[in-house]
Amino acid sequence: MAARAGVSTATVSNALNGTGRLSEATRQRVLAVARELGYAPASTARALARGGTGVLGLTMTTYGDLPVPYTEIPYYAQLVLGAMAAAHERGFLLQVMPSSMSPWMWLNTAMDGVIHVAPRADDPVGAILRERGIPMVTDGRPLQPHWYDAWVDTDHEVGLGLLLDHLTQSGARRIGLSLPLHDDAYPRLIAHAYRSWCDEHRMPALVEEYAALPDYFTSEQDAVGRLLDHGPRPDAVIGVYSDSGHNILAAARRHGLRVPRDLLVACISEDPDYATTTPPVTALSLRPDRIGAEAVDLLIAVINTRSGVERRRLVQPVLAPRRSTRRPATDARRRGRPEWIQ
Repeated sequence: MAARAGVSTATVSNALNGTGRLSEATRQRVLAVARELGYAPASTARALARGGTGVLGLTMTTYGDLPVPYTEIPYYAQLVLGAMAAAHERGFLLQVMPSSMSPWMWLNTAMDGVIHVAPRADDPVGAILRERGIPMVTDGRPLQPHWYDAWVDTDHEVGLGLLLDHLTQSGARRIGLSLPLHDDAYPRLIAHAYRSWCDEHRMPALVEEYAALPDYFTSEQDAVGRLLDHGPRPDAVIGVYSDSGHNILAAARRHGLRVPRDLLVACISEDPDYATTTPPVTALSLRPDRIGAEAVDLLIAVINTRSGVERRRLVQPVLAPRRSTRRPATDARRRGRPEWIQ
């Protein structure tokens, strides 16, 4: 591996263990060679030698004893797979914890560090981990950040900019936002990015909020209905949860609106089903696979107290434009050709 990467064996060891003072370019080159050669270090023996367990934990947001089926939600499923692949590549096991656990389990499960997904304002997980002295990295920014926090998140300013610019290029001038009320940072970051963009482009900020729990399907459809009852009505609506695209389509149908002729629809989601809805829905991907991999890399750096590491990382989102945000051509322009230009 050292020969293939053009570095010393000590550098290979440091890159794989998350130790030493290496440039990120060198570290990534060594990891790329490890992937190419199919190398996976033996985690247990190496961890025991340094007094660790060789196990990383990944926890989801908890809601008391309410069991949330996270693995059925595309964002979380992709994040877990991305984190698992990165952990195995670095010689660690990844233990995905249940969304509802007794305090006894949290206080006694042996782990070297934890990736905590979407921390809430009063989430008990962070407090327990800090009490145990277990290093933690969060997927998503804490609501009340401190200097010592380590987190990985999507660049929401860039993501909302991509989505809103795309809608304006499709002719939208009154873009509504369906926004959940929730005690984590995500809705606030989305709202800030949306309002900043609207201010910059001198467009009205049309926000309708709804309760995320216990049933956001019904409450979001009602919120979109209130948006569509505004006068003048929005010509585009954005939703920010995995099923928001389906909810907006349902609300549009109830109002007798055709998508995209009467209303443009877009959402933030990883759900592949949006490629086959009627019509297919434009979606912004937050790249949870990359977030999971970056969170593992950052957590290993924190565990090994690696110096000079950026403890706040942003992943760039990706926009997938589809038919729900393409205006039909005028009758004169589409004479003699299909209504939709793919």
